[in-house]
Amino acid sequence: MKYIFILLFFLPILSLSQKKQADKIDSTNYYIELVKFNKKNGNYRNCLMYSQKAIDFANKINNQKSIADSYSNLGIIYLELKKIDDAIDVFVKSIAIYTTLPFSSQQALAHYSLGVCYLNKNDLSKAEKNFNTAEAIYENIKITDANELLSLQKGIVYKEKGQINQAMLMFEKLILNENSNDRYKTKAEALYQIGTIEFTKKRYNLAVNYFNRALELNENNLEQKANIVLALSECYEKSIDIEKSHFLLKQYLRLKDSFLSENEQKIRTNDFVTFKDSEKLKLIEQIDKDTKNQEKANTFAKLISILAIALISILSLLSLSLYKNNILRTQSNALLKEKNNELEIAKENAEKASRARSEFLSTVSHELRTPLNAINGITHLLLEENPKDSQLNYLNSLKFSGNYLITFINDILEINRIESEKIPIEQINSDLKLQLSNIQKSFKEIAHENNNTFILEIEETIPDNLICDPTKLSQIFINLISNSLKFTKNGYVKLIAKIENVEEKSVLIQFKVSDNGIGIPEDKQSEIFESFSQGSIEINRKYGGTGLGLAIVKRLIELLGGSIQINSKVGLGTTFSFSLPFVIGENEVLVIKEQQIDNVAIENKKILLVEDNKINQMITKKMIENKGMFCKIVDNGEDSVTYLKEKNDYDLVLMDVHLPGINGTIATQQIREFNNEIPIIALTAISLNENREMLLSYGMNDVITKPFNPEQFYKIIAEHLL
Repeated sequence: MKYIFILLFFLPILSLSQKKQADKIDSTNYYIELVKFNKKNGNYRNCLMYSQKAIDFANKINNQKSIADSYSNLGIIYLELKKIDDAIDVFVKSIAIYTTLPFSSQQALAHYSLGVCYLNKNDLSKAEKNFNTAEAIYENIKITDANELLSLQKGIVYKEKGQINQAMLMFEKLILNENSNDRYKTKAEALYQIGTIEFTKKRYNLAVNYFNRALELNENNLEQKANIVLALSECYEKSIDIEKSHFLLKQYLRLKDSFLSENEQKIRTNDFVTFKDSEKLKLIEQIDKDTKNQEKANTFAKLISILAIALISILSLLSLSLYKNNILRTQSNALLKEKNNELEIAKENAEKASRARSEFLSTVSHELRTPLNAINGITHLLLEENPKDSQLNYLNSLKFSGNYLITFINDILEINRIESEKIPIEQINSDLKLQLSNIQKSFKEIAHENNNTFILEIEETIPDNLICDPTKLSQIFINLISNSLKFTKNGYVKLIAKIENVEEKSVLIQFKVSDNGIGIPEDKQSEIFESFSQGSIEINRKYGGTGLGLAIVKRLIELLGGSIQINSKVGLGTTFSFSLPFVIGENEVLVIKEQQIDNVAIENKKILLVEDNKINQMITKKMIENKGMFCKIVDNGEDSVTYLKEKNDYDLVLMDVHLPGINGTIATQQIREFNNEIPIIALTAISLNENREMLLSYGMNDVITKPFNPEQFYKIIAEHLL
């Protein structure tokens, strides 16, 4: 108690001392520091008072920089109090003054804060414009501390505008930034934003994952926490987990009440109204002062008026001619507007046609895989049963035709996925030199068919570990090399990789694939990267092919940040060249040796096959039993869940994704509720809207694509059984 009395005794003295200090150090910066001190203590009433004092003093000494800083500081207070319209007014005033001054961090902060205000008002174009201006100013004055905040806000703008891919790139970059100390908790907000995107795509399991990660990073931000909890509730509602959804909804209501209570405690409504009224009185006083100055200027204005009358007479004649020109311009604008509307309609029709084409190709390709699985599967089974020599040629021809058709379907799906922007880019630590060496080995036999030599030249200084997407790189090289080998006989195909430029943590590598084959006519070189395009009908008949390989290559290279060039002469050969950027990895690449299938080890294993197609049941069961395993068939998802509950003696489940009743993904989710040990492998003819990551998110361990590649089929099963 005695310390309280001492504090009460010294409080008037400290207040008097503070007043004297204010008189002594009467400056704009001093008042702004008092604003920051009171804001830290939650005293927003004093914040407003000292903000106004800062503005008054800055006007008194007529310092433009101080006036702009004072208005910007007041705008930040309004923004925190959720007085968005008031905040916009003062930020516009401060920015108008800043434009007459050299670039500064305060000017960039004003533009950033104004962008946040417009984002709150859902005025996306103005918000984006101010964020871009703030970013340009920060770059000019070489300040990088605000990059993450700007990236987050720009990502939100992209998301709201429907530019989902750009938004995802922004958010994922924030999440993956290991060097950030995340002072402003941008990672939590980025995770929440990605969760909302996955929710709109109906990927509720992925959305729940992102929302939970955002919740873990949230620290005492009640508004953000309330939004995340509400989003989780909606996810569980969509997943038909009503009990959990209701629990989270109650938690959201409590958080919302706490958040609203916290905002109401910042400043009372009466205090804010009183402050705004005092601002109006000062504005009226300023208007009176301006009026007196205006009266002094009126005398001078009368003299100007006489001269103005003379000018008006002259301008009237000019106005007449301008009026006629304006009529002509209005007619031209109306015509242009009509043409613009026609172009908009044509653009919408073209987009609809493109979507319809993508959906048609995806559906047709998906449906063709089921009968192809039967063709390839039965062919494989017949070849394993030691057919007669007279039958062997027919079966090999059938196998070749089936493989050709599935390659064609895969190419259609791949080009369709790229054009619809539904293809993700992986960032994996990879050994590029080892990858190119493996590709060379895989083409050894194909090169010998046409008596060709495949040469690989890799610059030794290329780093061993690079961050890249090895799958897409392999697609690029395989398509280019197989294309060169196909059109070359008794010659060579050469793959060259060399460093073009090196920076601190990145490297630009140039690749060249050259041959001395038939070459490409100059008038056809601009067309070969188009879908279903080849040099000529004669080339298509003689060499075959889908005409999709180079189209896929071009789009993949552009997706990875490069562009492809061609140099070709008929009869002399062709060279394709492109350069790609890579980030140098910090960790060593783990080389995993490929395991051989141990047939003895997988014998007598029990497999549960969940498949509704009778032909696929027969083929898959026969392939399983050929390796000495037992197979039980169930033709729907509900029975598979019941069967595994009653009999828990199976070693592995092969689960078709598309089933009558509940589909394979839902069945897998239900199995995982009581059994997390048994491996479940998805069987699917992957379409445009399916991907491996989505299927694994439901609890599946791996994916086998229809039609089955027998070696891959047995390899994946063996990996999970052993």
